[in-house]
Amino acid sequence: MTSPSSVPLSAGVRPPRLHEGDVVALVAPSGPVPPEQLDAGLAILHSWGLRVRVMPHVQDAHPVHTYLAGDDAARADDFCTAWAAPDVRAIVCVRGGYGSQRMADLVDWSALRSAEPTVLVGYSDITALHQAVAAQLGVVTLHGPMAGTRSFVHSPAAQEHLWTTLFAPESVQVLSHPSAHALVGGAAVGVTTGGCLSTLTTSVATPSALTARGGLVLLEDVDEKAYRIDSYLTHLRRSGWFDGAAGIVLGSWADCEPAEPVVADILGDLGVPILGDLGFGHGDDPITVPLGVLAELDADAGKLTLDQPALA
Repeated sequence: MTSPSSVPLSAGVRPPRLHEGDVVALVAPSGPVPPEQLDAGLAILHSWGLRVRVMPHVQDAHPVHTYLAGDDAARADDFCTAWAAPDVRAIVCVRGGYGSQRMADLVDWSALRSAEPTVLVGYSDITALHQAVAAQLGVVTLHGPMAGTRSFVHSPAAQEHLWTTLFAPESVQVLSHPSAHALVGGAAVGVTTGGCLSTLTTSVATPSALTARGGLVLLEDVDEKAYRIDSYLTHLRRSGWFDGAAGIVLGSWADCEPAEPVVADILGDLGVPILGDLGFGHGDDPITVPLGVLAELDADAGKLTLDQPALA
């Protein structure tokens, strides 16, 4: 029997790009969103000419755990209903936090395989859903800003980059950032994967977990001590998760203790290029990066070049 860790990542199916008048659904797979932030995000999406469908349980409150946006089954149902709806072209998460892993196994993935590929946008805890969609449906997703977060509502740059990725993806096939720099030089080709480091670590050995074999691994996080970043990376490496990775791409480490020295210490001897600060994640003005696409990393030039536009 073939071990999952011995199977390299393959590029996913690209969902169609968006057009004015398309329907997008807002879901809350993780934590609750403040109403004023949700309203601000809705206004921006409406200004793009999109019709927005707020799923029924987005503003629910969990009766016990205030860090969850309603109960697990309701959050899973919103996601399933949105993905299966024939008129929904994209699912935009309202925020991260925690909770996606609790509802991932309640999704009827077998039913969703017969649905048309749908764009999924999110980051942070939504990393668990990105991994599940890739493993279960084989569809490209977008690690990008969410509708109910400050990094979207208050960042015209983040809005513009997401809009371009959704509506004119061929315009953003080369991803770069003014602060991008090589921790380890070199170039590599692989399929983009990864996301929030802590969520990747807690996904190991779950039914929807992917490994990094053949991947260009995106890593970022928020509000973490250096020793915690060390523990996540060490656990992933000891578990074999990084075996066969083609390269590493770092995003923002908002409110974290210095992360790059830890990354260099734990992963620097893998023999793969490592690029620092490509500008995705929890920081200000985050760019949108597709997951599940073939790309070339040039750490010395500070750029990630997509083989094809993120969306078809």
